[in-house]
Amino acid sequence: MIADNMIPELINYELDAKDWEEAIRLAARPLIESNYIKPSYVESMINNVKNDGPYIVITKNVAIPHASPDEGGLKSGISVSTLKKPISFGNEANDPVKYIFVISAVDNNDHLKLISEMVSLLEDELFYSLLDNKSESQIIIDYIKERGGTI
Repeated sequence: MIADNMIPELINYELDAKDWEEAIRLAARPLIESNYIKPSYVESMINNVKNDGPYIVITKNVAIPHASPDEGGLKSGISVSTLKKPISFGNEANDPVKYIFVISAVDNNDHLKLISEMVSLLEDELFYSLLDNKSESQIIIDYIKERGGTI
C-alpha cells in the first residue's frame, strides 16, 4: 500500500529542526505540498503529542506522527525524513529521534494498514543504512517495493 502511494518528494534528508514541533512540521511539509494532508492535520498531530505525550516515539530513534483521518487526511501515504541533528521528543526510553515517518490516511482502515506496514521496516538495518547514506529517493521506493510493496 505504501509503495503504491510513494513519490520521491516525500523522502527528505537532514531536516534542520530546533525542536520536536518543528521536526513534525518539516517532516509533514511534503505531504501538504503533495496534497496528502491539510495543514490542520499537522496541527492535530502536534496537539496530540502535547495532550497525550510523546507516544509517537515508538522505538529507538523513530517517531511516527499521525492524526485522525478526519483532521485533514486527503490521501493515504507516508513521508520519510531524517533529521540533521537528533531531537528529544520527551520519551526517555527512545529519544533522541533521528527518523520521522509521518502517516497520512483517508480513513481508519488505511490508518491501521499503514501503521502495521511500518512494523517490518522498524527493525530493518539496511533500510536505516539507505536513509543514513542519503540514497536517492527512488532507491528507497524500490527497496520498499522489493520487500513486497509494504513498509
